[in-house]
Amino acid sequence: MAGPSRRTLARTLETLSDFDAPTPELEQYLTPPDLASHVCHVARLQGDLERRVVDLGTGTGMLAVATALAGAECVVGVDVDRAALEVARENARRVGRSGELEWVCADVTAHPLAVTSATVVSNPPFGAQYGNRHADRAFLEAACELAEVSYTFHNEGSKTFVESFASDHGGELTHAFQASFSIERRFDFHDATERTLETELFRIEWS
Repeated sequence: MAGPSRRTLARTLETLSDFDAPTPELEQYLTPPDLASHVCHVARLQGDLERRVVDLGTGTGMLAVATALAGAECVVGVDVDRAALEVARENARRVGRSGELEWVCADVTAHPLAVTSATVVSNPPFGAQYGNRHADRAFLEAACELAEVSYTFHNEGSKTFVESFASDHGGELTHAFQASFSIERRFDFHDATERTLETELFRIEWS
């Protein structure tokens, strides 16, 4: 499948807008452009962009727009935050990919999608906020319903949990990567101007 180089894609993604007013409870952090580009690079090599792509918890559309730029012809971004989806729509227009993208405002735990063989991409909340523990589990549950293949980010040290979840739900963990997020100070409770969040990216094939 033709598409821009990994470096060119990352540079284009750097032009996308961040959240206007991020919500701590939703753990709204922008997926770094280079990591979004990396996901697309692996997905393209695996042939995973040749089917419908669903971005669960799309936020401002970083992963959804990235997959469209990388060659996916049909992409759906799902998020519960209407304001974030407006930014996502504008981001898609900015890079000329509005035609390939559809935006759905819904909670991933009650999504209206009737899809069973998609490629799911997701940078879900990790459950770092009080009362939000294991928030990423709901995204995996949605992924195993919708996907033939999924790519999801999780907190560092999640491999055992993700591998066990996949096995229990008929999936197989095929790829695992370490990834670092550089996060600028955006909430009042942040006590540093920037911090590095260590994460892991997993590719799962679902049967």
